Amino acid sequence: MDNGSVRSRVDRRRAWVLAAMTALMLPMTACVETVDGTALRGHGAGLTDVAPLDESRLDSVLVGIDEINSIMGATGMEVTGELDEMSDHSADVSDPDCLGAVYGAEAPVYEGTDWTAVRDQVAREPGAGNDHWVEQAVVLYPEERNARDFLESSQAVWRDCANNALGVGDYLWELGAVEAADLMLTQVTTQEGADGWSCQHALSLVSNVTVEAWACGYDITDEAARIADAMIRNAAG
Repeated sequence: MDNGSVRSRVDRRRAWVLAAMTALMLPMTACVETVDGTALRGHGAGLTDVAPLDESRLDSVLVGIDEINSIMGATGMEVTGELDEMSDHSADVSDPDCLGAVYGAEAPVYEGTDWTAVRDQVAREPGAGNDHWVEQAVVLYPEERNARDFLESSQAVWRDCANNALGVGDYLWELGAVEAADLMLTQVTTQEGADGWSCQHALSLVSNVTVEAWACGYDITDEAARIADAMIRNAAG
């Protein structure tokens, strides 16, 4: 399948999430200080020192579909789109400065970070009436410092966009408060008028990569953070 076809499939899945019912800050203080190696304590990932990754490892960082189904409490989710390049949906949001809070693997968001490779994957149930939707993305940088810089800048963006409504296409999303613990950022975003359809967004890092996940459904709690944890474990394996 060519990249144009794959991009179209991923874009349609993202559009579906934003139209779900008709068919994506607190300071971290010392936890983002530079240290030797990567000390990971976020959301139960454990204390791990991880050697730098290269592009050949990125696919193995992504969480397998069986584990995705387990985390989401689902049985029929399938991988429906994959990309190895950044997208640009800045024209779709009412405040482009908040693009990184609602979309993943976006070229404007990662501009200037010196990223070198990306893997972006979407999973959901097949058909129109999906109950669950997940996106996971892993981004590679030359050094750990680049990953930490991105985490710090994202913290500021998410904080500035929190507790506000953001237009995405024809839909309005309420961005909740940002939670920061160790090296993990999380935020829940709820679509207005969609009977509680919401997405948890999680962002963390391990060595010289950032891991990001969105978990969407009707009873979302900490699923995106759990997926990010699993990505960290995969990177450390």
